[in-house]
Amino acid sequence: MSEKELTLTSSRAGELTVIRVDGVLDATTREQFAGYLAEAGSDLVLDLSGVTFMDSRALGLIVHHWQTSLTTGSRFALIGVRYTTSKVMWITGLATRLPLYDTLEEAAAALG
Repeated sequence: MSEKELTLTSSRAGELTVIRVDGVLDATTREQFAGYLAEAGSDLVLDLSGVTFMDSRALGLIVHHWQTSLTTGSRFALIGVRYTTSKVMWITGLATRLPLYDTLEEAAAALG
């Protein structure tokens, strides 16, 4: 995988759709990421453990889906977020507000 490639895969964990994100989330991959999220439906867990870099535009998409889940009553969580590749979450202060969990099991338990 080259530095600018993005691989998105989906799986199910009970009623949750788990989207594994591998690669760079930036302006060059934003449309691919946005399209995949739009088709994924509700009750999402984003596994960001494979992200190598995230910019503010990608974070904006994530925040949009989180806010939508709050207004629609659907479930949303992030797992595998690492400071070294997602610093923008901490710089913006969103790391303390977004539903971050270490593992899928923790996220599933918290989401019910």
